[in-house]
Amino acid sequence: MLSIIIPVKNEEQLIKNSIDYLLNEIKNIKFEIIIIDDFSDDDTAEKVEEIIKNNDKVKFFRNNQEGLGPLIDLGIEKSSGDYICIMMSDLSDDIQDLKVYYEKINNTDFDAILGSRFIKDSNVFDYPIIKLILNRIFNYVVKILFLSNYNDFTNAFKIYKKSTLIKLRPFVSESFNIFLELPLKLISRGYRYEIMPIKWTNRKKGKSKFKIKELGAKYIFTLIYCLSEKVLLKKQIK
Repeated sequence: MLSIIIPVKNEEQLIKNSIDYLLNEIKNIKFEIIIIDDFSDDDTAEKVEEIIKNNDKVKFFRNNQEGLGPLIDLGIEKSSGDYICIMMSDLSDDIQDLKVYYEKINNTDFDAILGSRFIKDSNVFDYPIIKLILNRIFNYVVKILFLSNYNDFTNAFKIYKKSTLIKLRPFVSESFNIFLELPLKLISRGYRYEIMPIKWTNRKKGKSKFKIKELGAKYIFTLIYCLSEKVLLKKQIK
């Protein structure tokens, strides 16, 4: 079974479309959608509650501690599937990629399938130029530091075995940096993964919650933490 965790915060303009998109497009896969509200102050929660009245595939929870790190932790706890995919609520991720994710991880021994927006056959539409430049610089630095063949660590849209995610806990990241922490721990600890190209499209409605100025220090903290863990693990092996 596939559990799709969708974090939401003030997404009243998009959340119904996002849920309908998944419900209408996913076929021949047993799945659940886990919506977790991160202290929205608009009508997001009310819209989701209306949807779940008529669909038992959608579950709704309210985050008990503000931030994406605690939210993802709660999503793992509430999930019933063997595999967990994290998708953003802004329709930026492609449902066809989700289907390929599931097919790959369900038929292999990989612990995760890591999507990249920046390799051959990937497609990116309308990525803000400043954000794109900073993204590429940061991900390149991370790739070098971890001697990795991956290049899109900060992308949220990936799929993991639930059993693997549980082993990556506890999480130290409280915001968007959780999406950096997960693949770095996965890679450092020697779990098996495959990289595949994906499609990404910038949101058409609502406002992005990603704030570069606010998150820079948090990403650096997570990078240093995971790099320290990598060094310690290497010493233990020796």
